[in-house]
Amino acid sequence: MRDLKGYGRTPPNPRWPGSARVAVSFVINFEEGAEMSLSAGDPFNEKVYEVTDEVVGVPDRCMESHFEYGTKVAWWRIADTLERLGVPATVSTCGRAAELSPWLIEDAVKRGHEIACHGWRWEKHAHMEEAQEREAIAKTVRVLTAIAGHRPVGWHTRSTPSPNTRRLLVEEGGFLYDSDDYSDELPFHVEVAGRKHLVIPYSFDTNDMHYHQGFHRFVTARDFADYTTDAFDTLWAEGERTPKMMSIGCRISALDRIVGHMKQKGAVWFATRRQIAEHWLSVSAA
Repeated sequence: MRDLKGYGRTPPNPRWPGSARVAVSFVINFEEGAEMSLSAGDPFNEKVYEVTDEVVGVPDRCMESHFEYGTKVAWWRIADTLERLGVPATVSTCGRAAELSPWLIEDAVKRGHEIACHGWRWEKHAHMEEAQEREAIAKTVRVLTAIAGHRPVGWHTRSTPSPNTRRLLVEEGGFLYDSDDYSDELPFHVEVAGRKHLVIPYSFDTNDMHYHQGFHRFVTARDFADYTTDAFDTLWAEGERTPKMMSIGCRISALDRIVGHMKQKGAVWFATRRQIAEHWLSVSAA
């Protein structure tokens, strides 16, 4: 059953560390190598990126090389920028992508970032059979644990999860949270299979996916920075009374401007989603 009320006018005070008004979660989505491709034995080529031409019958090297830029170049630029700024991130990772580029996960762990699950492949779960989905979840956990050296505790499905996804995550037993929700600015609990489960909502709004999709809302880095900092300023002002959480889906665009603005405002906590989950659970248990 849908919850259309949520916290209403009386959201809880999360008591973020340092009396922060806003907890900011940067998420780096690592999907490279997990996208659909005829060269990997899949029945079709991925067609969601800057170029949306559908190539049928042969491997799409244009699409594949776009994804390869992420592992060859983009990760080092992003990781070095985050390290210089002193900001931790959650690396939302497809299991197959990690299997093909384990060095990226190893580097992220060394830098103190969270490794979270983003499915086995970069694919929708909406119509997956339960047994297939259960195995995809288990395989993702196994591979990321082996590479990272510790078990991932977060999950985020590409697009729509199946009717079984959240229950399977709870039954798996090792997840602190999932982010298959876009309905709130604070974490919240749901009951799943008789157990209390934490949801940390994500956002497609303050997300640089808009450079490539829809109406191309962002053109320059300043566009994304201005849009994101405007959203932050609103949450920051409201956060004096009711502290908020902000999720930013980001590759590299405008990181300096965004983080610099937030640091100048102050009363901000840069945290991984795991840190937010652990803090929320400790506060709600008190």
